[in-house]
Amino acid sequence: MKPLPILLFLSFALLVPMAARCQTLTTDSIAALTDRALPAAVDELIDFLAIPNDGNYPEHVEANLAWCRERFAGLGFAVTRLETPGMPLLFAEKSVDAALPTVLFYLQIDGQPVDPAAWNQPDPYRAVWKRKEADGSYTTVPAPEGELDPELRIFARSASDSKGPAISFITALDIMQEEEIIPAYNVKVIMDFQEELGSDDLPAAVAAHRDLFAADFLVIMDGTRHVSNEPTLTFGARGIATATLRIFGPAYPLHSGQYGNFAPNPVFHAARLLAAMKDERGRVLIPGFYDGVELTEADKREMNKVPETREEIRQMVGIAEQEDLGDTYQEALQYPSLNVRGLRAGWTGKEVRTLIPEEVIVEIDMRLVPETPGERQVDLLRQFIAARGYHFVDSLPTAEERLTHPLLVSFTASLGSVPFRTDLDTPIDHWLTAAVRRSLGRDPVRMRTTGGSQPMGPFVNLLGLPAVSLRIPNPDNSIHAPDENLRLGNFREGIQECLGVLTQPLAPGR
Repeated sequence: MKPLPILLFLSFALLVPMAARCQTLTTDSIAALTDRALPAAVDELIDFLAIPNDGNYPEHVEANLAWCRERFAGLGFAVTRLETPGMPLLFAEKSVDAALPTVLFYLQIDGQPVDPAAWNQPDPYRAVWKRKEADGSYTTVPAPEGELDPELRIFARSASDSKGPAISFITALDIMQEEEIIPAYNVKVIMDFQEELGSDDLPAAVAAHRDLFAADFLVIMDGTRHVSNEPTLTFGARGIATATLRIFGPAYPLHSGQYGNFAPNPVFHAARLLAAMKDERGRVLIPGFYDGVELTEADKREMNKVPETREEIRQMVGIAEQEDLGDTYQEALQYPSLNVRGLRAGWTGKEVRTLIPEEVIVEIDMRLVPETPGERQVDLLRQFIAARGYHFVDSLPTAEERLTHPLLVSFTASLGSVPFRTDLDTPIDHWLTAAVRRSLGRDPVRMRTTGGSQPMGPFVNLLGLPAVSLRIPNPDNSIHAPDENLRLGNFREGIQECLGVLTQPLAPGR
């Protein structure tokens, strides 16, 4: 026999056992491999969290990008830096076999800005270990030694959103490299360093690099589990549009004694306008706001398989009654929402003053579903304000405008992430559900959509990729807020899930 065929035969003989092992990892073997890797994974997560990651700062982006580039290169990935008009992106690829399908994984590396004074630890980027007590409070504890208690929590910015999930994924790749287990398909990874700022440069990058991002499925390593803390797959996300209203009063703050009963206070104008936008049951009254949203009985049956009740969620968030949109929490998530996310006028607390303020600033966000595009919702909001008698100005009103129009407002709007939705009971659903079942020994909660927003529109709309979010962090993780945390048991299960997903075969052509 000639030398070349012998080499080919030997290569194939080595490949087959690894491929076979990829498919025969069991729940027990996945757990054993994870437990062996967990202590080092925890140490690496803590080190990674110590790199500040506010996407507003180029030095933060570059430090995290350099860490990710070195890490994926060490795992045998071809790594490419993608320049954009703003901050760069990082792309990594591992080709297994051209005949196999390809899965693209999305990793968010940046985190929300931090206010160190609001955190109950010296530095939000320096992880602290805490334990949750029966009354819901947290007690700081020493770093664990020996066996790791799944109920311990790591407190740091991005522990849950989303460096924890990123390290879960990387640790699974580490285990596979050490055990010589090849992935069940070709793997691509896109790392985003400005997700919390809207990922403004991502759509153009996807459009410019369509071939690079070409794949069969998109798995999003971002998002929080269902309130039950059971393993969760989420098949869609609402988009977001925002608006800022400046409602003007007098040309300058006025003494409330001298001018009360004479000069209108713009806070009351704002209050009447905002009250007109929603009824007492929470339904938005802007004409056309819900147009296009229709839930079939089949839709309702499927989404209401999620194990929860309205009473449980009310108790969790501390409210006496919920708003009246949809018969369940899951149904409520299928509609667009209108929220006042910020309101400012005058002063409060020790700085309070007896003044009629000169303006009120109202910050609004609207969550979007595929049937309610952001452009339309913003236009409906503007039309509603105009119908209430407001005169629009570009910035500060002129003296003439102040003397002519009793109701003055400036209106600026911005469109963020677009909504997306992937159908349940499709190949990506079957594949991921089987992977989670094999990795953890139980089925995931399958949610039709999440209330939050993710910048997946470019991949879904430009590339036509079915997209599903694999959710790892605990639901009580305080993401975006001070004292963000990750439960250790969730981190462990995240590694298991990633191992299951990376070794779950896909049928060619999906």
